[in-house]
Amino acid sequence: MIRLEKRAQPSQFWSFATPFLAVIMTMIVGGIMFAALGSDPFEAIRTIFWDPLFSEQFAAYSRPQLLVKAGPLILIAIGLSLGFKAGIWNIGAEGQYIIGAICGAGMGLAFYPSESFVIFPLMILAGALGGWAWAMIPAVLKVRFGTNEILVSLMLVYVAENLLASVSSGLLKNPDGMGFPGSRNLQQYPAAANLEIFQSTGMHWGVLSAFIAVIFAYVLLSRHMFGFQIRLAGEAPRAARFAGVRPSRIVFLCLGIAGALAGMAGMFEVAGPAGQITIDFNSGYGFTAIIVAFLGRLHPIGILFAGLLMALTYIGGELASLMLGIPSAAIQLFQGMLLFFLLATDVFINFRIRFSKREVV
Repeated sequence: MIRLEKRAQPSQFWSFATPFLAVIMTMIVGGIMFAALGSDPFEAIRTIFWDPLFSEQFAAYSRPQLLVKAGPLILIAIGLSLGFKAGIWNIGAEGQYIIGAICGAGMGLAFYPSESFVIFPLMILAGALGGWAWAMIPAVLKVRFGTNEILVSLMLVYVAENLLASVSSGLLKNPDGMGFPGSRNLQQYPAAANLEIFQSTGMHWGVLSAFIAVIFAYVLLSRHMFGFQIRLAGEAPRAARFAGVRPSRIVFLCLGIAGALAGMAGMFEVAGPAGQITIDFNSGYGFTAIIVAFLGRLHPIGILFAGLLMALTYIGGELASLMLGIPSAAIQLFQGMLLFFLLATDVFINFRIRFSKREVV
């Protein structure tokens, strides 16, 4: 008979081991899925994880794209991790990402065709404030009325998507776009473009901001009193109250930081790789960042590597779709398996498997 026995203390070994186990299980089950779809499972896994980095044919293009894809994932996941550590479940980062992009692009287009050097910094500020303001809605509702931040933040994603469709066809629509929805291309507007800092590396200002966010989050959580309060609020809420930690302050700060970082990620994306506001601008980065945060164990350094790994699945998945004809939906399912198996194997952190003989009555 198989049963689960609760551990006296959470296992540190399994805390570090479960992300690797989840990746291995994802490869195995994903390989079975690819085989069922008629593709060679070993070739599919190799195309997703190996070819983007080491193939002579694709690596020159894919390596810079790794940073381009990882930047917004890391930036959003860092913000989410602070709230998750405090027990504040912000599931609406996708909406904050979209609103940040709209506000940032709107700020840049408001100055068109000026070439002032202050335009891009103002776009960053507008993107951060837009994401922050959108995140304040569930924060205020939670503190004032006790609403569930999961439902409110998630529903606001759909509101943001409709706002995106609206401004793409109205307020931010390109007057020279022949009637098609979408804003002007910000990459063709030098003062508002998020250009590469080093040529052909993929390192633009959004990627640099993500690396800076990792450093600041690490220092905050390990060296600052606010980081201690975040951990205490998540691990022992009653003890946090006795220690003088105000729950409302934690809610506002955690949701605000997460919203601002998600908004900045949206701004950097619309001014860089995406180039313009369109109806289908939302790429799911806000939801994928949840996987990145948990895969990185809510630790800044772990999130950095998890973001790079998830970016690799994006690039490798596109490559597998192109070269092997694997449906994009199967690639998305493959990415979702990471979170599924991570949460499934997390049971080993607090429980151990025991085998015992069935007692005969």
